[in-house]
Amino acid sequence: MAAKSAAKSPRKKAATTTTTTRRPRRKKAEPASKGLSAAEVASEAATPPTELVQAIQEDGGQVLSVYREPLGGHTVVFAALPVDKVEPTPYQRDVSEPHIKRLAGAMERLDRYLDPIIAIRKEGRYWTPNGNHRLQASKLLGGKSIVALVLPEEDVAYQILALNTEKAHNLKERSLEVIRMHRGLTGARAGREKDFAHLFEESAFLTLGAAYEKRPRFSGGAYHPFVKRAETFLDLPMAEALQVRESRADKLLELDDAVATVVDALKTRGMQSPYLKNFVVARINFLRFKKEGPVEFDPTVARMISSARKFNLDKVNREDLGRMSGPLLAEDPE
Repeated sequence: MAAKSAAKSPRKKAATTTTTTRRPRRKKAEPASKGLSAAEVASEAATPPTELVQAIQEDGGQVLSVYREPLGGHTVVFAALPVDKVEPTPYQRDVSEPHIKRLAGAMERLDRYLDPIIAIRKEGRYWTPNGNHRLQASKLLGGKSIVALVLPEEDVAYQILALNTEKAHNLKERSLEVIRMHRGLTGARAGREKDFAHLFEESAFLTLGAAYEKRPRFSGGAYHPFVKRAETFLDLPMAEALQVRESRADKLLELDDAVATVVDALKTRGMQSPYLKNFVVARINFLRFKKEGPVEFDPTVARMISSARKFNLDKVNREDLGRMSGPLLAEDPE
């Protein structure tokens, strides 16, 4: 019995150590301590944006109400818009056809449309940074109009990542949206790339997005951890910054080609796993030994390319792969 107890004790200690590394929970706000009361939301203090209200009516829409949203007190126009005048912003991800069909099916069964989209008016049209799947489902069902929360602030069109909770973004979708926003802002807005950091959220998305544009099947998830460490928002005018992003994307794809060569060589040795690329990238990622200090993108990628080209296949064994990714799929020896 004593031997069994001794064998179990390390596990208990390890479990205790794990629990101490968890992130602290966000402190809960005091009840009813922020924002507007229900009466204040509907208060006449909400100044109607006259030009926007008039434009909606001229566009064939109908204003249903004007109110202040309850958290920050910003003015919102609740309106019914002609569905053929609403379109997604040019920057956001491509729609998921299966998701549109599921939405359309649910709406058809309920015979109701209940969730307003978010929209901003742009040159007689309406861009929705949040609601494209709902919009496309409505069009699929032949809808004539769609209800929307129309916001007077045009910058909302660029806040796609923060607003779009309708369907979770994966890394590719987020990165493509961010690089598309960068292209849309380049030439249209004065300023430097770092000035728009609040819209882009993460500098790595810009370089990864440019790489995804060049290679749609790019495995960005394998490279994201080190790119995130090596990237920062650039203190350059938007056009110059975009050129840097394009150049860095090319370097990243050069690295991807070198890694793919190693992966193919491992496969010829009978190693089959969906995590082979992640394994190779982890092996050549020297940053795992560098926990602190500045990291520069170009030298980092150049060193990783060199390591990939000199990769020693003889030092890879199934046990290494198994520890990283679970059971390894062995090829049939016959």
